[in-house]
Amino acid sequence: MQRLLRKFGRHDLTVSTFGYGCGQTGGNDLTDKEVSYLLNSLLDLGINFFDTARAYGLSEERIGKSISHRRDEFVISTKVGYGIPGCQDWTCEIISAGIDYALKLLRTDHIDIVHLHSCPIHVLENNGVAEALTKCLEQGKILVAGYSGENESLEYTAATDKFGSIQLSVNICDQRAIDTIIPEAKIRAMGVIAKRAVANAPWRFVQQPHGQYVEEYWLRWKSMNIETDLEWNELFTRFTAFTEGVDTMIIGSKNIDHIKSNLSSIQKGPLPMELYSGIRNLFKQSDKDWLGQL
Repeated sequence: MQRLLRKFGRHDLTVSTFGYGCGQTGGNDLTDKEVSYLLNSLLDLGINFFDTARAYGLSEERIGKSISHRRDEFVISTKVGYGIPGCQDWTCEIISAGIDYALKLLRTDHIDIVHLHSCPIHVLENNGVAEALTKCLEQGKILVAGYSGENESLEYTAATDKFGSIQLSVNICDQRAIDTIIPEAKIRAMGVIAKRAVANAPWRFVQQPHGQYVEEYWLRWKSMNIETDLEWNELFTRFTAFTEGVDTMIIGSKNIDHIKSNLSSIQKGPLPMELYSGIRNLFKQSDKDWLGQL
């Protein structure tokens, strides 16, 4: 299978078009042994971008246990700003402490990309957390300072020179940033990571999934009423992977066969331009103040 790689913004990093979201590696659904098999299998398939976070339970620790011996084969991204005992959330102190803790768990001497994780805009503007992240960059603990979030806070970070990476929702049901935030980030040669690439797979539900994480995307998907002969998973995957400005997209799964299927979809390349443009137009016609979803 052909390995699709891209340069990550202005940085000296090369990332796979399909990255892996490690949220499901931190819970109790998988054992340490199963996580190790999964992560090593992903590397063997040519997936070299892994995205984790302080909030993802045992994920950072398991990554360190499972693949730190293959450190030169992958790019690691994590997120900080909260959850360190003895430190107040969203302070300069916790940024540094969170990175030090992640370095220990990941068993590495540096982290490629560290994002402030959904940090509120009033904190970004006043608390010095971006500067604390920059200090860790200058110390060599991280290679890229980034921000992961949506809407007003994301717009602020994409329009400054304090960050080298953004992570945001980009998918068929979440397109606003494609015309606004992503072009602004690319003017500054920032790396762009697309999360929620398949919009939490709304097609899994025949009826509205009330109270579930996917509900908002399900409503948007139904409203857009897309007509296609492609399988939904392929349509969503190819749409996000080949949206201009996206360097890598992340999808999480516990099933290696699902991951292989996504890789096969990407191998088919971009969607036909008529189909892609039609989906863009359907979103704009259906948009009812559809903000980016965290």
